[in-house]
Amino acid sequence: MPAFRAAIVAIIIGLAAFTGAGAQNLPVHVDPGARDDMLDAIAIPALRFLTTADFPPFNYSDAGGRLVGFNIDVADAICARLGARCTIQAWPWDRVQDALAENQGDALIAGLDMAGEAGSRFDFSRIYLQLPAKFVVSRANLPSFNPQNLAGTLAVREGSAHAQLAERMLPRTTIAGYDSEFAALDAVASGEADVYFGDGARAAFWLNDHPQCCDFVGESYFRPDLFGEGFAVAVPKGLDNVRVAINWALTRLQREGQLDEIYLRWFPLGFY
Repeated sequence: MPAFRAAIVAIIIGLAAFTGAGAQNLPVHVDPGARDDMLDAIAIPALRFLTTADFPPFNYSDAGGRLVGFNIDVADAICARLGARCTIQAWPWDRVQDALAENQGDALIAGLDMAGEAGSRFDFSRIYLQLPAKFVVSRANLPSFNPQNLAGTLAVREGSAHAQLAERMLPRTTIAGYDSEFAALDAVASGEADVYFGDGARAAFWLNDHPQCCDFVGESYFRPDLFGEGFAVAVPKGLDNVRVAINWALTRLQREGQLDEIYLRWFPLGFY
């Protein structure tokens, strides 16, 4: 069975048994049983993180111009666990990778895709967050949702892997592309679209502000080959002391429950 068809069959089987919006599980961000890295924390007295300010809810500027987001809190927690002085500087997306390569910072935390050019250009920490796909529908349509016979309009982010999967596997469904996940979700809220399919993390962030409108339906669907392997911190090639220190901190933050606290702070309506 081709990979795409296997994926959609798994989605349909999982959703066919769904009877309502269920509780979400906490993710295991980092394997708490991972082998400990040897670390001399004194060797990392400071960390210079780079990020961007245009990727809500992970790293962005709030209404007051303050840099906030899930990734920002993770970076702060890494520095605190290491006892290192921490700076976090925002760069434009089209310049931030070059800034890291030119040693303008020690690490980049901005949801950088580990595949392709970036994977050959940088080293990466352990993955600290995976990004599953989710369906979202209006609360009024929850009881009648049937993935085996989707009717109406399915809202997706134009050009996303989720859109490509839907177009291949749901040829009889009307698929509407939008500029962003948030715009696609707004279309469901307004009644312009009936169902959303896409990134679960951004949907969870949006749902926090629309609790009476809509809800997740079904399970979380992990396809690293389509939706990316997840979030990891990028470091310049060969900067092993920084990569090892970040891994050491992430493992301990997982064991101590601090990554869970950050996750729930930003995603009280979980997407796992």
